[in-house]
Amino acid sequence: MQLLIKILQLPRAIKRVVSLAADAAAMFVALIVAYCLNVSLNPPGLALHWVALYALLTIGSIAVFIKLGLYRAVVRYVSIRALGVVFVGVVVSTLWLYTLVQVLSVTLPLDAIVNYGLMSLLMIGGSRLAMREIYQRMISRRKTRVMIYGAGSAGRQLAQALLNGEQFHPVVFVDDDVTLQRSTILGIPVIAPDKVAATVKAQHIERILLALPSSTRAARKQILESLEPLNIRVQTVPGMADMVNGDLSIDALQDVHIEDLLGRDAVAPDAALMAKHIRGKVVLVTGAGGSIGGELCRQIIQQQPAALVLYELSEYGLYSIEGELLAMAKRLGITVPIYPIIGTVQRRNRVEAVMKAFKVQTVYHAAAYKHVPLVEFNMVEGVRNNVFGTWHTAEAAISAGVEQFVLISTDKAVRPTNVMGTTKRLSELVLQALASREGVSTRFAMVRFGNVLGSSGSVVPLFKRQIEIGGPVTVTHPDITRYFMTIPEAAQLVIQAGTMGSSGDVFVLDMGEPVRIVDLAKKMIHLSGLEVKDNDNPHGDIAIVFSGLRPGEKLYEELLIGDNVVDCSHPRIMRAIEEYWEWPRMAALLDDLDDACQNFRIERLRELLLAAPTGYTPTEPEVNDLLWRQLHR
Repeated sequence: MQLLIKILQLPRAIKRVVSLAADAAAMFVALIVAYCLNVSLNPPGLALHWVALYALLTIGSIAVFIKLGLYRAVVRYVSIRALGVVFVGVVVSTLWLYTLVQVLSVTLPLDAIVNYGLMSLLMIGGSRLAMREIYQRMISRRKTRVMIYGAGSAGRQLAQALLNGEQFHPVVFVDDDVTLQRSTILGIPVIAPDKVAATVKAQHIERILLALPSSTRAARKQILESLEPLNIRVQTVPGMADMVNGDLSIDALQDVHIEDLLGRDAVAPDAALMAKHIRGKVVLVTGAGGSIGGELCRQIIQQQPAALVLYELSEYGLYSIEGELLAMAKRLGITVPIYPIIGTVQRRNRVEAVMKAFKVQTVYHAAAYKHVPLVEFNMVEGVRNNVFGTWHTAEAAISAGVEQFVLISTDKAVRPTNVMGTTKRLSELVLQALASREGVSTRFAMVRFGNVLGSSGSVVPLFKRQIEIGGPVTVTHPDITRYFMTIPEAAQLVIQAGTMGSSGDVFVLDMGEPVRIVDLAKKMIHLSGLEVKDNDNPHGDIAIVFSGLRPGEKLYEELLIGDNVVDCSHPRIMRAIEEYWEWPRMAALLDDLDDACQNFRIERLRELLLAAPTGYTPTEPEVNDLLWRQLHR
């Protein structure tokens, strides 16, 4: 073994010389064996003839092997093609031997020459296969032992890539196809799913790799739930779209996507609805640098608008999304003018000037403060940005003749217990009131949904970071639940919902079943190959710590204020029928809110929020605004 390691560490040129010498020795042995196997032969004749025969045979055969490129093949990765080269080379070498026997008048019958060919093929080809096998076994001892779940095309490609790599050693396939079970693929056995637990233990599997890029999320969720009790790290190959686009290779392993744990498959978007208010139109997105705003921009650009205006207060956020969209347009071969505009939605004249200058036809208003505790601590700015920012942007849209205005709302607007949710419900009420105002031609729509995976405020990236550093994972309350949806699905549904109904309608997205956050944390820990550390398992890896509900935070979120809801043409979009104020009454409330904010009358601001038709019921009796608290110490 040590000798093999030393040979493998030699320079490439020296290893080629070693291979050449080994092949020359193999031909010598093959010639002797072929001679000895022929029992009818007389003792050898002149030694000089035999020396000449072997020398010319070796020189000619080696020259053929070199010409065929045999010595360019790396022995440790020898393939069927390389063995084919050996076969062709040995056939030529055998014919060359027959010619030399005739020319040199050496006594060597035809069956001995055939035996030489067979022995040469066995020794030259076999030595390469043996070297590869020895090398693979030696390397596999240092590799991480993995199980590949899925023996289809992706699984086979993954196994081949891993066998040629230096990191993972595929030990076994798992597949529910009974025709594949109890067979071997690439020398790797295939087992049934019910054998996984026993095989993981018996074969000392350290990681499970999911090679199911085309399966549904519901199917992956079922598989992940079966693997979770094993406390073994689970990773997955990229999705089929990423591999087809060339963005990722088959062996670019990724941690399990959290959407796979939810088991919710997105409904394919309706192409007509996606394009209705975008294709060939000038579109403006406020908050374009945020999680939802950025994804809206990605979806919009694929519908080929006449132009896309990015309106964003954060300089870095604007710079990032502009660069990403320009690269995306180039990759897709789309020519769309993209205009990055720095500005705040709280300045009506700025927003109006932008809309008129670029002749904006469709607006997606995603700009808002959405972090519950931060808005709770900064009440005035929360009201200014969320309520007045929406009002000013909507008035600017009316003045600029915008055709369609879509507000991105939140489930926290339903019976809010915090300032953020209250301001978002007020934003909805402002648009509903404007829609009822006489002479308004702009069509207003509001789309309400819950948490999106991967957003700047999502718990998922936080949990990942906490698990990576060894914990603890922080959860606010053991019973807290939330609705979850992927950002792309949310953006697609927002665009489609904005085309439905009439002006002033509130649309609610079907978020599926709510998820207990503590259960989500446990799944992420288990599928990272770790154990939860608690009283029942004090020697576990990652502890879960309950930090308590934050100011204004609810245990359970809702999507509907009442039960009055109407189905829409899309299976995951519903229209909520809810009460609202007419514009004169709403305008009076806005005047009062403006006065309270301008004069920093926090108590009055709180009274107005409580009196507004939002259902605001704060969880705490006292004001949480940090500046107000500091001034009233």
